[in-house]
Amino acid sequence: MFEKILIANRGEIACRVAATARRMGVKTVAVYSDADAHAKHVLACDEAVHIGGNAPAESYLQWQRIIDAAKATGAQAIHPGYGFLSENEAFAHACADAGVVFIGPPASAIQAMGLKAESKRLMAKAGVPLVPGYQGEDQDPQLLQREADQIGYPVLIKASAGGGGKGMREVFKSEDFADALASCKREAANSFANDAVLIEKLVQQPRHIEIQIFGDTQGNYVYLFERDCSTQRRHQKVLEEAPAPGMTPELRRQMGEAAVAAARAVGYVGAGTVEFIVEQPGGYAHPEQMQFYFMEMNTRLQVEHPVTEAISGQDLVEWQLRVAAGQPLPLAQEQLVIHGHAIEARICAENPDKDFLPATGTLHVYRKPAHVAFEIGAVRFDDGVREGDAISPYYDSMIAKLIVHGKTRQEALARLDAALAATHIAGLQTNVQFLRHLLATASFRQARLDTALIPREADHLFNQDPLGRDLVVAAAVAQTVLAERAAETFDPFSRTDGFRSHGVATRRVDLQYQGEPVVAKLRYLDDGLQLQVGDSEARPLSITALPDGRIDLRYGDRRELVQVHALGEEEYVFATHGAARITELDMLSRADEGAAEGGRLTAPMPGKVVSIAVQAGDKVTKGQALAVMEAMKMEHTIAAPQDGVVQEVLYAPGDQVAEGDELLRLGQPA
Repeated sequence: MFEKILIANRGEIACRVAATARRMGVKTVAVYSDADAHAKHVLACDEAVHIGGNAPAESYLQWQRIIDAAKATGAQAIHPGYGFLSENEAFAHACADAGVVFIGPPASAIQAMGLKAESKRLMAKAGVPLVPGYQGEDQDPQLLQREADQIGYPVLIKASAGGGGKGMREVFKSEDFADALASCKREAANSFANDAVLIEKLVQQPRHIEIQIFGDTQGNYVYLFERDCSTQRRHQKVLEEAPAPGMTPELRRQMGEAAVAAARAVGYVGAGTVEFIVEQPGGYAHPEQMQFYFMEMNTRLQVEHPVTEAISGQDLVEWQLRVAAGQPLPLAQEQLVIHGHAIEARICAENPDKDFLPATGTLHVYRKPAHVAFEIGAVRFDDGVREGDAISPYYDSMIAKLIVHGKTRQEALARLDAALAATHIAGLQTNVQFLRHLLATASFRQARLDTALIPREADHLFNQDPLGRDLVVAAAVAQTVLAERAAETFDPFSRTDGFRSHGVATRRVDLQYQGEPVVAKLRYLDDGLQLQVGDSEARPLSITALPDGRIDLRYGDRRELVQVHALGEEEYVFATHGAARITELDMLSRADEGAAEGGRLTAPMPGKVVSIAVQAGDKVTKGQALAVMEAMKMEHTIAAPQDGVVQEVLYAPGDQVAEGDELLRLGQPA
């Protein structure tokens, strides 16, 4: 076994690899960028080496610096984690040339599976089922049109070198094919410097099911069952679970053996995932009729590997280290058994109600549910941040992974919802409440899974208000009252109970909730407090502070245990049934702010300007795309809020901007 390894990654995966290495007695070396100088993963390792600037291109993608760091610290092997250099065959080659073990597959396997078209030709030879389609090298548009017509519509155009949902177009009619092909090729060229595409039959009601495989240097292979990753947004996974609901033993065996055949075909070593698109011709009620087709192979450890660890009882990072050290696989296929059901939720810094716009900010409050890192049957919370850390625009938006394990899927669902309810994050937008809404949908509860689940359940997922305006306002007012009570002294003039020698004291509080102004009036009566929210009826308000920081709140006939975190004017309210954010307004500054906005167009997030589609003097119409920004590996289009004329463009492609920076100015049309 290795004495020391270098972890060529950051965040939760670097912390997770370091934890297993420490348990095995293997020392670890972290690498870090300027932005990550004080990051959690740096402190999780025995040593740390600085490798460059904030952006990945200046640090985590500088593979020569990483190899130099490994040699300088005496690390015998490099674990790439996922993302960054994990599927870079040039890096794998460079490690071998430098005499450092790459904890992953051979460079030849990465190369073989790196291009979708080439990998599908290999899979066809290996007898792995493929979606009917065209994967040829001839990219003549007329030929591609004929192939699509022959396959039959609808078809899917996919960038051969694609990933992350980019370079994909669905086409439902022959006459729309040419425009969709041109658009797909442009995006592929811009994103991957390769405009080659392949054409496939568009699978209806598809599920995304993947098989975890492992191979060793002795030629042994196993599959560690499957994961269902159908619940996606923007072709990116949101919830993953194992085993896949509705999976029959026969289909599991067929898919597992097909995945192993795929691994053998490229001489695979280490951890890998073979992804299949699964058609449901009989609908959700007849899973026994499911048909599977090879989609691609991920030549690395997957983000969602913890659900496989939960149901198999195996530490997959330990397997990686043992296989990379030349040891045989720890178990044979017949020794692997499924235990219960596991689900993983990706907690991300984003705003689901604004098309999942990435968010940045400081984790002023970061409270996690009770969890155990690697105990089977419990709640597991994998992260690479701490309270007080900042989420920057330089890296992925994922904050943490919450994994639960239960005896049944129903038990796992209940456990996950309870764990999400106990996850309190304040200081920036997250998808925690969206995840709770997703778990509650009929489609997910009843395992009616396919990649269109989120759009199908949109009415139950976005712009939800589980607590209700009046309760949120009551909780915010209660927090203010308790804070004032805590500040009281023996001085009678510090009293905050609203005492008057005559009459009733009334206090007005101006708030904003879900973009709308709200006026609350708190009355101090002889027998207690009374609160009126907007035009609603005034109701009694009772407030009791509990030792654990929660508030026993009684408002009218409702009683809730809530916790409120106040951050300046923002108050974050957490309760059993959901969470919300509310703002206390300073009406004078608010009026000034509204007057100042005028025709300014500002950045909705910090990030990089990718492109500007207009110049000074151009006439634009409401909704027209003006610029594209990129942050956290996602693009966001800035559209014109109204008709107008561009007066001035203030930034150029490649510029970094902060949230709220003015990008351009619009004037009224002549």
